Amino acid sequence: MKFRCLAVLAVVTTATILSGYSNRSLADSDAGGEAWQRLLADSNDPQNWVSYGGTFDEQRYSHLTKITDQNIAALGFAWSHEFDTNRAQESTPLEYNGVIYVTTAWSKVYALEVRSGKLLWSYDPQVPGEYGAKGCCDVGNRGAAIYDGKLYFGAFDGRLIALDINTGKPLWSVITVDQSKPYTITGAPRIVKGKVVIGNGGAELGVRGYVTAYDAQTGKLVWRFYTVPGNPANGPDQASSDGILAKKASATWFGQFWRTGGGGTVWDSIVYDRELDRLYIGVGNGSPWNHKERSEGKGDNLFLSSIVALNPDTGEYIWHYQGTPGESWDYTHTQTITLATLAIDGAPRKILMQAPKNGFFYVIDRVNGKLISVNNYVDVNWATGYDLDTGRPIENPSARYPVGKQVVIPGALGAHNWQPMAFNPQTGLAYIPGNHALFAYENANHFEVRPGRWNLAIDGAGAALPDDPKSYQEIRKLISGRLIAWDPVHQREAWGFDYPEPWNGGILTTAGNLVFQGDTKGNLRAFAADTGTVLWSENLGMPIMAAPMSFEHDGDQYVAVVGGYGGAYALTSALNDNPRPRPNGRIFMFKLGAKTEPPKIAKIESAPANPPDENFTPVQVARGDQLFARDCWVCHGPGAVSSGVIPDLRRSGALSSADVWNSIVIDGVLKERGMIGFSQYLSITDAEDLRAYVAHRAQLLQHEEKKK
Repeated sequence: MKFRCLAVLAVVTTATILSGYSNRSLADSDAGGEAWQRLLADSNDPQNWVSYGGTFDEQRYSHLTKITDQNIAALGFAWSHEFDTNRAQESTPLEYNGVIYVTTAWSKVYALEVRSGKLLWSYDPQVPGEYGAKGCCDVGNRGAAIYDGKLYFGAFDGRLIALDINTGKPLWSVITVDQSKPYTITGAPRIVKGKVVIGNGGAELGVRGYVTAYDAQTGKLVWRFYTVPGNPANGPDQASSDGILAKKASATWFGQFWRTGGGGTVWDSIVYDRELDRLYIGVGNGSPWNHKERSEGKGDNLFLSSIVALNPDTGEYIWHYQGTPGESWDYTHTQTITLATLAIDGAPRKILMQAPKNGFFYVIDRVNGKLISVNNYVDVNWATGYDLDTGRPIENPSARYPVGKQVVIPGALGAHNWQPMAFNPQTGLAYIPGNHALFAYENANHFEVRPGRWNLAIDGAGAALPDDPKSYQEIRKLISGRLIAWDPVHQREAWGFDYPEPWNGGILTTAGNLVFQGDTKGNLRAFAADTGTVLWSENLGMPIMAAPMSFEHDGDQYVAVVGGYGGAYALTSALNDNPRPRPNGRIFMFKLGAKTEPPKIAKIESAPANPPDENFTPVQVARGDQLFARDCWVCHGPGAVSSGVIPDLRRSGALSSADVWNSIVIDGVLKERGMIGFSQYLSITDAEDLRAYVAHRAQLLQHEEKKK
């Protein structure tokens, strides 16, 4: 790595990795009964993959050794199953007793036979299409949970649903959020001692984060922990978080922060520590992003951008560590939290690891929450390191964009986003799907809260990229991806593999000395876990964002992965190298000796640019540019350059008719497909100015197409 910014804690005398649980953990005899004991046993059986992270420590490490670095060349394609949508595919499948359970976009669930791929059952929670407008990052779902004959998953509209695992029939459903507010669920629930725990998302649009535990048998609420304070005028929440919010968090917030909820959503990482009987949650960014608008530029804003340890029985606070105090860059700490025991300074330490969006890799003592060591795993410029005595970053003052634009590394995309990392106890390495990306932050000229829309308090977030090819390429060179094999004991990179684009897939590692990862070009690769040598590759014809998983059935070891594009980068970046319409997602299955030919995924050609014949004034185009950057870019891309997941408006047939355009933009005739009407936010004149801007962009595209 070219850039190092700090020393780690002390001289590490050994890199020995101590893995596995003690013979009997603190939680083994606690609440949950026989069903809980079965889940504990099943989670430690490498023949199954019964939880989102593979095991409770969420290492995404398979102990299976039938597929190894010595025979990986014989890995072949077995079967695939096509889903019914090209929207975000982010799921890690589960496998139990010969059945694969996988969630897809719009929170749909499929059960498939392992050997053949035969569909056993499917379930559609029928999320209203208009809820798509509440999502920051498409309508994906990252996975489900298995417990006591039930399959649990969160629906995008905020429901937690329990299905009969054999039939797919719903057993119970509970609404976990205020559905009048822009909450969503994309993350996987976790099972803990007879309870199912779920968080939510929505901080970009303005909500207050929390995590909730429900009785797994009945759906009855057991406890709730809010991650940020609420409106003081409303008094306590009657929640498990009341005491710690009053004691620690409230004094770290200023102004009327509750206007936009404050943020702090727990949209991904929820990890149960079986050894210490604790639950760790990763807390997200502030709402709005800009600390100056959110909290008058003052205070740490607990528990934003933190890891919080809770009592799994009651939800009561145990400890926290805040990696990005007073966050102002969308630096979430919701990324993968992984548990292990490492030999540090010659002694075993129970630790947790995290590589969040801010670019630093943390090793934290999970007994007391103290920072053990930290180092940047990508180039960063917002901080020069950390003070290990206080655990606080040593910030670059200009990174808080006091005046004008400030380019910050990493940007809001993050050095690592939702795609899961993995840890291999044999090599002692963590494997991070890294991004090299930046973002230009600038204080909003005039910020006002707009309920139900993005509330970032940042100017220029949706600005179009330069149309000049040379200028575009200069910007394009500044972003890329890298698979980073990271030594958490010595806090340094062991090896890496570069990609031309960021936003590559999540990770699986195995006892066969293998690391699996997909990329945006559709390549699924197997690397040697110790050296990074590419040992095997298969192109699946579509981007692979999700993490693979592995299991054994009838003596065969399988590797499964979900293919499909989506998520924040796919929707909000105009820097995608291949923005053609995307095919429907699929699940792909591999095993040794399989000879089936993978499906040929047909490339879908883009429709030509469709500028209308009308002439619009420069004033209309300029105003439409401002409106598009305010309301439209988060789905349709800056400058109306779509990634191919959402329709490219420059090619839309609706662009030729003001009446058709208004029926979509104002009246919402396509709301069931996720395109709500904007009558609450836009006038007829606004809609026409938007059409003028998109028409201008379509003319530029048509000019480029004619040159080809």
